Amino acid sequence: MSLQRRLLVYLLVCAPLVWFVGLYFSISRARHEVNELFDTELIRLARQVQSTLGPTYPGTVSPLPPAPAEGSKDAGESDVRDLAVAVWDTQGRLMIADREGAELPHRADASGFIDQEINGRTWRVYYLQSFDGKWLVAAGQGTYERDELVYGLTLTQVVPWLLLLPILLAVTAWAVRRALSPMHQLTTELAGRSAEDLRPVPGDRAPAELKPLLGAMNGLFARIEQLLVRERRFTADAAHEMRTPLAVLRAQWDVVRRSGSAAERAEAEAKLGDGLDRMGRLVTQMLSLSRVESGVQPALATEVRWPQIVEQAMSDCLSLAERRRIELACEWPPRETHPLPLLGDEHLLTVMLRNLLDNAVRYAPTGTTVLLRFGGEHLELDNDGPPLSPEQLARLGERFYRPAGQKEGGSGLGVSIVRRIAELHGLELIFGTGSNGQGVRVTLQFDAAHR
Repeated sequence: MSLQRRLLVYLLVCAPLVWFVGLYFSISRARHEVNELFDTELIRLARQVQSTLGPTYPGTVSPLPPAPAEGSKDAGESDVRDLAVAVWDTQGRLMIADREGAELPHRADASGFIDQEINGRTWRVYYLQSFDGKWLVAAGQGTYERDELVYGLTLTQVVPWLLLLPILLAVTAWAVRRALSPMHQLTTELAGRSAEDLRPVPGDRAPAELKPLLGAMNGLFARIEQLLVRERRFTADAAHEMRTPLAVLRAQWDVVRRSGSAAERAEAEAKLGDGLDRMGRLVTQMLSLSRVESGVQPALATEVRWPQIVEQAMSDCLSLAERRRIELACEWPPRETHPLPLLGDEHLLTVMLRNLLDNAVRYAPTGTTVLLRFGGEHLELDNDGPPLSPEQLARLGERFYRPAGQKEGGSGLGVSIVRRIAELHGLELIFGTGSNGQGVRVTLQFDAAHR
């Protein structure tokens, strides 16, 4: 069910319901006011009749003068058939009564208001005893007169509302459709867009209730566009970077097939194996980069255990370090200081540290040491390689960028992966020169928002 139809149903059901509840309380209140008015008049009438009865009253039966005929000039708009007066003496003899009063029952001990049935009609009768006990006065009124007044007053208010109710509902339906027209315009605009159109939806003239929704939608469009841009760039970079290694592998395979001697074949197979290793490293790095740039925020709720991460990362780089005769070392802070306290994804942090160690070992001079140093709020990694120029430091982190003159193979993606994982954990990556002016120092520390 649409929002517009739902609002109309709610209004069509709730408005009459609330109206009838209000009508019920209006009738109850009107009945109370009418009863209060007529009860007061009955009391006043009984007291006036009682005041005319004194010691000099002859005590003979004397009917009241006949009431004026209904509709006559003397009667006005009154209905005297619904009013009765009667007086009894101590023996219960009817002394004074009008035509309707003669039908009122005598109740010697009665006092106050009593509702009773008289000739099939409900009457409200007020009995008043005299102080000396000689007279009992009764003044009664038919309850139909009261109900007629209550319902008459109510109908004068209800009938105009009933006549106007269809118009009110029609105006309400038009107002609901008019109020929801921005929703229809937004739906029409979004339905007419292509899948590639991620432009923000203008919200300057939108109602205040729609602005949070439009803001959330525009934020979603922006994130989707960033994700698509990363995917397109990754696809383009992958296609570009995979072309050259594949061509090299194809050429090396041709050399292996055409080699004439065992020595040439062995040399060609070694080069083919190196090419396959480079290809495997490139694919691994690209898959890691694709994962960290997928736009999916990892759950960073686990306290990081750096000893296990360091052990795993060094184990992954141990074969390369042994081949190049590089010593791996790690320095921890004093026992009372926690090394770089952090909540994060240990798998991603292992990938980050492995890439840092791999680069440090790969580009360090043979026979030197790569030192990993933990502090309370930072992490440093030093090697003894040649220092990088400011231009090279500025370009570190560019995809597929590798400084010229490197003998070891690589894909140029490691720093990009490290930088992205660091950003996910609120860290920043800083490259510089070692303390002695030689080598390269990599520092990981909290960024300005988390420092």
